[in-house]
Amino acid sequence: MKVKDAMHRGVDWVSPDTPISEIAKLMRAHDIGCVPIGEDDKLVGMVTDRDIVCKGVADGQFDAARATARDVMTEGIHCCREDDDLAKAVHHMEQLKVRRLPVINKSKRMVGMISLGDVGTFAPNDLLAGCVKTVSAHH
Repeated sequence: MKVKDAMHRGVDWVSPDTPISEIAKLMRAHDIGCVPIGEDDKLVGMVTDRDIVCKGVADGQFDAARATARDVMTEGIHCCREDDDLAKAVHHMEQLKVRRLPVINKSKRMVGMISLGDVGTFAPNDLLAGCVKTVSAHH
């Protein structure tokens, strides 16, 4: 099975200057846990619900009314390709201990997102079990 057969399509990104309140509203509206961050037509990072809490709210100096994606995002981005085998993407998620990966096409354009939930729906049980155990382990 290929990543493109399991991923969620139509994922958009926001700029690093997007207010955290807008990102949180996007997460709630789309029932998602992360939003990719892009600048100058390329992905530059990711904001997860955990980033907002651990890097933002838990910091005594955090001002939610003024905070932007740049203040809490995890910089750098790891991706997989839509034509990769699902097993390859799962192993990549395991190595990185991440629950989501942006998916790019041959033109390096983001075309979707593959999540642990997608893996749970589409991957064989043995692949799924290993992934969940590794990704969910404490870092």
